[in-house]
Amino acid sequence: MAEDPIRDAGMEVRRAVLGDAHVDRAIERTTDFTAPFQDFITRYAWGSVWTRPGLERRTRSAITLAVLTALGRENEIAMHVRGALRNGMTPEEIGEVLLHTAIYAGVPAANAAYAIAQRTIDEETATGGSEDPPA
Repeated sequence: MAEDPIRDAGMEVRRAVLGDAHVDRAIERTTDFTAPFQDFITRYAWGSVWTRPGLERRTRSAITLAVLTALGRENEIAMHVRGALRNGMTPEEIGEVLLHTAIYAGVPAANAAYAIAQRTIDEETATGGSEDPPA
């Protein structure tokens, strides 16, 4: 693949937030069909938005958790709880984000997110954290 500074920056941030193991698994599962999507999220989500200087990564993690909760995107919450922990958020802060989101997005959505976040925090605590250290 040709050198692309935005994509390269995106991959760096993606790995820092989600961890090498997660990103490596995603890359290994990439097919000809999914390759354009993998490139898209690396380039635009991670390379064009997460690299912007206007917000710290921990703030971006808080916003991401709130939006995922509000939209009921439960399949993405655990991954971003891990990212939030890597970005310096505490379990208490993650809980506050979910509690705040409950008021504006609804209790059922926050209830589901709390359950996922608790399982994820417990897993990370039991194993001493993700296999990938924070950036």
